[in-house]
Amino acid sequence: MVADEDGVVDLELDRAHSARMYDYFLGGTTNFPADREAAVRAMEAFPSILATARINRRFVHRSTRLLAGGGMTQFLDIGTGIPTQPNLHEVAQSLRPEAHVVYTDNDPIVLTHARALLESHPAGRTAYVQADVTSPGELLAAPGLLDTVDLDEPVALSLNALLHFVPDELGAHEIVEHLKNALAPGSTLTITHATPDFDPDGIRRLTDAYRAAGTPGQARTRDEITRFFDGWLLLEPGVVPTHLWRPDPGDDTRNLTSTEASCYAGIARKP
Repeated sequence: MVADEDGVVDLELDRAHSARMYDYFLGGTTNFPADREAAVRAMEAFPSILATARINRRFVHRSTRLLAGGGMTQFLDIGTGIPTQPNLHEVAQSLRPEAHVVYTDNDPIVLTHARALLESHPAGRTAYVQADVTSPGELLAAPGLLDTVDLDEPVALSLNALLHFVPDELGAHEIVEHLKNALAPGSTLTITHATPDFDPDGIRRLTDAYRAAGTPGQARTRDEITRFFDGWLLLEPGVVPTHLWRPDPGDDTRNLTSTEASCYAGIARKP
């Protein structure tokens, strides 16, 4: 986010942003010509990306229901993206009205929509923090975060469709370890991550399209993604294609292919 000397924020609408491209893939309206142009190029490179985004969104909903239903009442969602109903806090608070949820993102556009992320159930609380995952220390020290969740108690950390935008040269595994180390025993880590395992050529073209739009990325293999969970206990069925992670009986995405998903998902708990 860039602000001039008068404090006016430059929303950088002339540059494509991954969060707004994802909004476009999901059929949202909070995207702009640069985002749509980059999104179309991404679709040309990897035509399954609309299905990939839909599969990922369904996983976010059911994983949140699982964790809230299992007793989690604190959630930290990093790389939130443009609000899309139902938002994570709406899913969590439908089961745990008292849940506290913190959202973070580095897209200034998300800040302008924070009101939608702050419509908490009266029994719970939500907050939005403008932060970048590549500075995890600053993110975790943000007053809005610390005022909303207690890091001495279990927190459900979500890094959904985020880490493939953090290449190794930015220290992706080190960043995740920093976040994991800050969380209390009983906390959980949820990840979805793009992979070249099912369509290497398509994912290479997709990564190139994002890079051409100014967003670096790195798809990772199953083994590389599983490393993010090191030291924590993976929930069944482990790290599997996103649409196969405990699909709901009526979810039509369960009938799609692993190539269309081209992402892995996993959830682990800190011992």
